[in-house]
Amino acid sequence: MIKKFKGLTFLIMLMMFALVAVGCSDSGGSKVDVGIVLPTKDEPRWVQDEQRFKDALKDSKYSTEILFSQGSSAKEKENVEALLNKGIKVLIITPHDGAAAASAVEAAKKEGVTVIAYDRLITDTDAVDYYVTFDSLAVGAAQAQYLVDNAKGSGVPLYLYAGAASDNNAFLFFEGAWKVLQPKIVDGTFKIANSSEAEKLKGSADLSRDQLGKIIGQVTTNWDANEAKNKAQTHLTAAGNDLKGDVAILAPNDGTARSIADVFASDSAIKSYFVTGQDAEKASVQYIIDGKQSMTVFKDVRTLVKDAMGMAVDILDGKTPETTGSYDNGSIEVKAKQTNVIVVDKDNVKSELIDSGYYEASEFTGLK
Repeated sequence: MIKKFKGLTFLIMLMMFALVAVGCSDSGGSKVDVGIVLPTKDEPRWVQDEQRFKDALKDSKYSTEILFSQGSSAKEKENVEALLNKGIKVLIITPHDGAAAASAVEAAKKEGVTVIAYDRLITDTDAVDYYVTFDSLAVGAAQAQYLVDNAKGSGVPLYLYAGAASDNNAFLFFEGAWKVLQPKIVDGTFKIANSSEAEKLKGSADLSRDQLGKIIGQVTTNWDANEAKNKAQTHLTAAGNDLKGDVAILAPNDGTARSIADVFASDSAIKSYFVTGQDAEKASVQYIIDGKQSMTVFKDVRTLVKDAMGMAVDILDGKTPETTGSYDNGSIEVKAKQTNVIVVDKDNVKSELIDSGYYEASEFTGLK
């Protein structure tokens, strides 16, 4: 009887072990084809991208998983490692910090994964295969041209702001803007109001990376609305009346543009201002309708997501993706697919953003 009991106990334990093994196998066996790592959930742009990525692959035979790094390069690397453990073949990644992301994508390359940098370039590594982007120089140039087109007279105070020094795009945006603004600074249309480094370099149309870095270091917002607000308050407090009146403001994106605009609007010595933006965020579209923000550079993310996912599917299908140019990331020339940008202001906000189906008219008030 004891022998039979022992035999039965052994059999039950064997069956339980088998069930556990099967369970472990199932939980670890969910393979993912395309891994996507986005920088933060704290900006509307990336939350919108998350849904668009999901929609882009919902009718595909391929699977995807999307993770957020929440502004941390360490978390970003953890996300990449988690996706590698799920067997991804393609990694689409928007780096929090272009240089710091190098080690994460190098780990992916070692596993034979194709790496696509999405919207922001990963720098100083040869482990990037492709780059899907809007033409960042064109974004900055469009912002600057808007300020030039709306400048009246001469000596218009020009307030300069930039994105994060850790983001390669911030350099490209500012470089594109500077090339348009610099001749108008030299001829006296604008006078620089808030950057001694820009004032020192105003004689040079082409700036080196180091020179751009010196200006950006003074006027960076770090893509943070509160930092932009504080910086704008500091600048206006220090500015004399000769640097107020009718002013022009180069703001790098919509989140910072709204904060900066609020500060300038609250200063009684500011008669009027033109302020730039980019991303066509809903809140900024409303600001444009209300006359609080002058323009935004509309980057149709639907097209960018479509380009990125189309590239990923081509790779999974064994095809060579189409590219339209390349970008030097400090280590190699990365093949790129570029998407055009559109300037949106009060005059065309309805045709570009509502009639195109990007947003619903019901999401805004005062739309004509």
